[in-house]
Amino acid sequence: MEELNKIFQHYLDQKTFPGIQWSIYKDGKYLSGKLGYSNIETLKEIEDDTIYRIFSMTKPIIAIVTMQLVEKKLINLDDPIDKYLIEFQNLKVMKNNKESISDIEDLKIKPTIKNLLQHTAGFSYGFLPDVLAAEYTKQKLFNERLLSDEIKLLSKFPLYSQPMTEWRYSVCIDVLARILEVVLNKKLQNILKDNIFDPLDMQDTGFSLDNKKSQRLMTLYQYDSQTKKLIEEKNPQDYPINSENYARGGHGLYSTIKDYNKFCKMLLNGKSDSGVQIISEKTLNLIIKNTLPENLLPMKIEGIDGLSEEGDNGLEPYGWGLGFRTMLFPEKNKNIGEFEEFGWAGAASTYFLVDIKNNLFATLMTHVLNGDRKLNVDFYEFIYSTFLSSK
Repeated sequence: MEELNKIFQHYLDQKTFPGIQWSIYKDGKYLSGKLGYSNIETLKEIEDDTIYRIFSMTKPIIAIVTMQLVEKKLINLDDPIDKYLIEFQNLKVMKNNKESISDIEDLKIKPTIKNLLQHTAGFSYGFLPDVLAAEYTKQKLFNERLLSDEIKLLSKFPLYSQPMTEWRYSVCIDVLARILEVVLNKKLQNILKDNIFDPLDMQDTGFSLDNKKSQRLMTLYQYDSQTKKLIEEKNPQDYPINSENYARGGHGLYSTIKDYNKFCKMLLNGKSDSGVQIISEKTLNLIIKNTLPENLLPMKIEGIDGLSEEGDNGLEPYGWGLGFRTMLFPEKNKNIGEFEEFGWAGAASTYFLVDIKNNLFATLMTHVLNGDRKLNVDFYEFIYSTFLSSK
């Protein structure tokens, strides 16, 4: 694995990343490595148990719990969201000109649980370059309130677009997380602990770190493309270190590479290492199927840094399943990858992929906002050229 470490060392030498931890699992064997620092001021090295903010890699965990509830027939994918969240019963949508959040019309169809998993429900996200996103930010949506209070505030805004008219990365999974709380009558923290973290023995994963664990947290950086320097991000919005009441669906979890590997390994067959069934293989196969019609492809996330030179997010080869990107067109990815390889990534340049057909998964951890997306591309290409070069 010297070759992979050399690839990563290049990024460290360029000072675009302070440190990187990686892991690849293939046919029962793990390969792993770590290089660089968790803090470039103190030169504290990355350790085996370094903790990271995994940002949007929180979302797939919420998706799996949602599908557990579908399996138990506690919810249905076609249920409208206002069946569980009455605050959305008077939901409106912005008109096509998208110029004002006051210029609204009635919904043609109600957004459903499936739409939330798909990011087709019509919501927006605070970082997107649209007037609704700007209003979210102005009204301080997702500002360390209780999840229930955040969703009540969200319900006062219209949707950006009619459901199922576009794929728009959004706060959908936060709404979904609140539905989980309502259906199970439990806090999200406890739902994830009972349904995922305890059965998978993910002891270092959660929304809050005590003083001892916070010492293991990698320093969060932002890459400034103007000065070409890493700048410490001391107070990331809506990501407290130790707040017992804090929980989110779209981001917010802390984890280690060892813990997240346990989640990824479960995604190969639905079971924990000890044989506990987390989700059925039938449901897993459903999750990784593309759910988007052709007119909603290709997917694109506007307003996010880390674009390639071509100006895309690397999503062109992908469709979207129920909570995950899923490889649809390997030919649009230089014929690298496997059909229905699936996964996601996090804002601080974390990344994972799972490939059931080839009994493979891989995880990449670091802690840089606006990081160079080519890091993930190099990791992906190394994996498929090394382990599946005959394909």
